[in-house]
Amino acid sequence: MSMDPTPLKIGSQEFRSRLFVGTGKYETYESMRECLEASRCEVVTVAVRRERLFDAQNRSLLDFIDTKRYTILPNTAGCFTAEDAVRVARLGRDILEQLENPGAQWVKLEVLHDKKTLLPDPVGTLEATRTLIQDGFQVLVYSSDDPATACRLKEAGATSVMPAGSPIGSGQGVLNPNNIRIILEMLKDGDPDYPVIVDAGVGTASDVTVAMELGADGVLLNTGIAHAKNAAAMARAMAHALDAGYLAFRAGRIPKKLYATASSPTEGAIANQ
Repeated sequence: MSMDPTPLKIGSQEFRSRLFVGTGKYETYESMRECLEASRCEVVTVAVRRERLFDAQNRSLLDFIDTKRYTILPNTAGCFTAEDAVRVARLGRDILEQLENPGAQWVKLEVLHDKKTLLPDPVGTLEATRTLIQDGFQVLVYSSDDPATACRLKEAGATSVMPAGSPIGSGQGVLNPNNIRIILEMLKDGDPDYPVIVDAGVGTASDVTVAMELGADGVLLNTGIAHAKNAAAMARAMAHALDAGYLAFRAGRIPKKLYATASSPTEGAIANQ
């Protein structure tokens, strides 16, 4: 769990860990389970389409997740229309209500524009957000790093806006830190506790630290762990990196200067005779 005692509040729930970890792309379900443990996460995301819940041996992904320990955040990965995303979100709710998991009223909303970039469709995303909120969901919504879009999603009632650091699975890290800073400033203006989670594009631990040092409330990632050469080791690295970035942001970095500043005091120095 995070070394900082301040909990992360999202909707009606609170968490000590600020790292959200996905469950896709692992070589085996056993590897996934090991990585979730190593990451110290409390929230795991699951794509709820049936074809993504079962492997080649027809084993269920959910059999390898302790649903009493983890809050499951069902996501609408693979949806390209608002209508499809709403249907999949409702399917996720039905599954988690049967499991009595606290994530039943949650959805990580993804309405994608195309299969090549996997970037969000802003119109479809906003439409689906409004529909799901009317249906009683707490919507954590995957967004681009466009500040105007982020503001519209919050105004529509999104529980959390989750801007992409870079395209899903690209491993490029936070490509536009200035836009993330602007989103944080605008969404937290008058509402400092509003949760903004950087979602997508994380390739390694330093990317997590960068996101947290910008002031993000958390990071959601999947591929960076699942496709690492040693996935469990990378999961541990991501957990430590998140703690470092979170604490560094709150500690307050020194200002950047063009010239050097001596670390040792110059007063009283022995002068050359």
